[in-house]
Amino acid sequence: MKLRRRPPRKARIEIIPMIDTVFFMMASLAMTLHGGIPVNLPKAARAEAARAPVSVSISREGVIYLEREPVDAAQLTARLQARARTEPEMAVVIEADTDVRHGRVVDVMDAARLAGVGKLAIAVTPRETKR
Repeated sequence: MKLRRRPPRKARIEIIPMIDTVFFMMASLAMTLHGGIPVNLPKAARAEAARAPVSVSISREGVIYLEREPVDAAQLTARLQARARTEPEMAVVIEADTDVRHGRVVDVMDAARLAGVGKLAIAVTPRETKR
């Protein structure tokens, strides 16, 4: 009795796990903060300086900080207006504590809008997803 041999299966390259890994790396690297290492960068003729976004923080108590300096809503608007005149493409990032009342964040957003800020973002911490 002769046994039949099964034809060998062709090897397959599973690409979906690799794609998942690449997307995870792209997303996690985009959200990490890079610590500053002091370096002397070379000069270039047409280099345009990349401006860091202006940080507006709101503490748990509702105190507003502009670049780590406490300000009230009126001062915030005035200082953002002054800065927007020199940096028309200025971006503002609002870093609010999770316990801050919604109205306080809206106050800061209104102050930025009145100051003429066109780019506004709210900083968040990514949630861990369960699978």
